[in-house]
Amino acid sequence: MRFLLDTEQRAFAKTLDGMLGSSDTPGTIRSWAAGDAGPGRTLWSRLAEAGVFGLAVPERHEGLGPLPVELSVAFTELGRHAVPGPLVETVAAAALLGRLGDRASAETWLPRIATGAALVSLCAPDTGSPYALDADAADAVFVVEDDTVWRAAGCGPLQRSSDPARRLSRPTGATVLVEGPTVRAATAYATDVAALTTAAQALGLGRALLDHTVAYAAQRTQFKVAIGSFQAVKHRLADVLLALEFAQPLVHSAALALASDAPSARRECAAAKVAAGEAAYAASRTALQVHGALGYTEELDLSLWIRKARALRDAWGTPAACRSLVLAP
Repeated sequence: MRFLLDTEQRAFAKTLDGMLGSSDTPGTIRSWAAGDAGPGRTLWSRLAEAGVFGLAVPERHEGLGPLPVELSVAFTELGRHAVPGPLVETVAAAALLGRLGDRASAETWLPRIATGAALVSLCAPDTGSPYALDADAADAVFVVEDDTVWRAAGCGPLQRSSDPARRLSRPTGATVLVEGPTVRAATAYATDVAALTTAAQALGLGRALLDHTVAYAAQRTQFKVAIGSFQAVKHRLADVLLALEFAQPLVHSAALALASDAPSARRECAAAKVAAGEAAYAASRTALQVHGALGYTEELDLSLWIRKARALRDAWGTPAACRSLVLAP
C-alpha cells in the first residue's frame, strides 16, 4: 500500500497552504467566535472555489468525488491554519446525502455544498454528542437518530466549548427527510468521513503547533542560551514529533480504506482519529508549557490553535470510543 502523496496531491496541499497563509485566519477565528460569520463565509467561498467541498460530493451532483484521500489532504491544511466553521460536518453531511437514496434532498443540497453556496451542519447523537456545530450560522442542520434523518427547524442556546470558535447548540424542531434501513448504512459512512477529516484536521493542527513551538524554543533564551538547547525541551518536542509522524500514515491508510470501501475502513478511521487527536493534544500541551504558559492568553494567536486541540480530540469519537471500536471483536 502506498502512503506517500502523489505530485498533484502535494501541489493541492501547497496551494491551500498558500491561500490560507495569505488570509487573516486569526481574525476570521475571532470574528466567528464573536458571532460574526462574514469573514468566515468569505473564506468558505474561497475554499469552495479551490474544490475542497466538491471532494465530498459525487460527480453527478456537480462535485469531484467522493475522494477521501484528497479530503484528508485538504483537511490537514485546514487544521494547520485552524479554519473555523462546520467544515467536517459539511463534508459528512454531503457523504450522508450522497448515500441516502433521497433524490430530492441530494439534488437540493449537494450542488450547493459543492459550490460553497450552502454551509450545513450535521448532528448524530448516537456518536456521543447531542450538539450541532455552528447551527446558528448554518443554512441547514441535519440530524440522524436511529434510522431517521430529519432537518432541524432551529437551534437552542449556545453551549460553551474549550474552543470559542466551536459554537455548539441542540437542534430543535424536526422535518423528517428519510426513514428506513438505508439510513444506518449512510450514517455509518458519513461518520467515518467525519472521523477521517477530524483526524486530518488534528494532524495539521498538531504540526502547526509543533512548528511554532520549535521556532519559539530556538529564539527564546534563558541563562543566555536558547531554551531549545535544553534536554527537557528537546525531549518534549521529539515526543510530539514522533506522535505526529506515527499518526500521519494512519490517516493516509484510513483515507485509502475509505476510498476502496474496505471492510476495515471503520476501524482504520477510528485508529487515525485517536492517534491524530492525541498527538495534537500533546502538541498543544507542549506548546503551552514551552511558551511559559502564555498560550492561553487571548492576545496570543497561538492560543486559538491550542484551544482547538482538545475539542478536536473529542469530536466525532472520543479517544475511549475510538479505542473500543478498534479493539472490538
